[in-house]
Amino acid sequence: MSPNDETQLPPPIPDPTPAPVPIAAPVAAPASASASSARPANYEALLAEFAREYLRDRRSQRLWSRFVRIFWLVLLFGAIWFVFTQNRHGMAVPTGPHTALVEVRGEIASDTDASAELILSAVRSAFEDPNAQAVVLRINSPGGSPVQAGIVYDEIKRLKAIHGKKVYAVVEEICASGAYYIAASADEIYVDKASIVGSIGVLMDGFGFTGLMDKVGVERRLLTAGENKGMLDPFTPLNPKQRGYAQAMLDQIHRQFIAVVKEGRGERLKETPEMFSGLFWNGEEAIKLGLADHYGNLDFVAREVVKAEDVIDYTPRDNVAERLAKRFGAAFGETAVKSLRSLPSIR
Repeated sequence: MSPNDETQLPPPIPDPTPAPVPIAAPVAAPASASASSARPANYEALLAEFAREYLRDRRSQRLWSRFVRIFWLVLLFGAIWFVFTQNRHGMAVPTGPHTALVEVRGEIASDTDASAELILSAVRSAFEDPNAQAVVLRINSPGGSPVQAGIVYDEIKRLKAIHGKKVYAVVEEICASGAYYIAASADEIYVDKASIVGSIGVLMDGFGFTGLMDKVGVERRLLTAGENKGMLDPFTPLNPKQRGYAQAMLDQIHRQFIAVVKEGRGERLKETPEMFSGLFWNGEEAIKLGLADHYGNLDFVAREVVKAEDVIDYTPRDNVAERLAKRFGAAFGETAVKSLRSLPSIR
């Protein structure tokens, strides 16, 4: 076959099966349009949930804050009520016959727990209580101010005359000087055989720094208007005339002390030359000398003498506010005042 024959071949017969018609792909919606339609619904739901949670949290916080405020308010009012309504005497409420106790402890002075003000506030309450059968002064003090002791002595004598109640002094460790001044107001004094009793005397003490100042080269420059205004100044030599005046004053206070002891003890006192010399004795010797009456403690006196075993303490106790005031205010003031004192104390 020649090449010319190939060009003369008949055309191919077409396939009778129809060709598949191509299916057009679905037109997709624009991505931006679907996102914009889905986002508002999700965003609003999330925002609504956040708002609910936020409101719920705020409501919880408000409730808790309100509860805390109410709690502190109740606590504050409770503290105020406790401070101002606390029983200053720190005693149980008397419900029947009892023995009234008043403590006299420590130094007797105007700024201590054994001041005339505090002691007498308790003594008056005890005398005025109809259930108090008698008053017991439980004493453990080395003494102190003759002025404070004298105030207590005079007032106890007055209250005894008004109310007709007995007063008993019970000595624990020591009842000396101004403490014995107070004990002399009692109808009877009870001691332990080893208690220290007495020291009926008066003293005024201080220091002189004149020699020391000369050695260190310090000059005292004291200006006064009045011949005796600088009397007993520790930085100047002791003037004999002023010394005599001070001694006369001490002797006079001593005579007052002796008169009080004699008035209080009466015929029970067995006076000796040393009795008013400032000496002190144990309880056994004190009974022999008539400075005390019997052996006994608080329970013994309440049970056997007063016949009222229940003992109620009328001694004043500082409340919370007073303790804080003394700690942060009065203590500082007392230190400053004491540092400025120049005159010796009389005890």
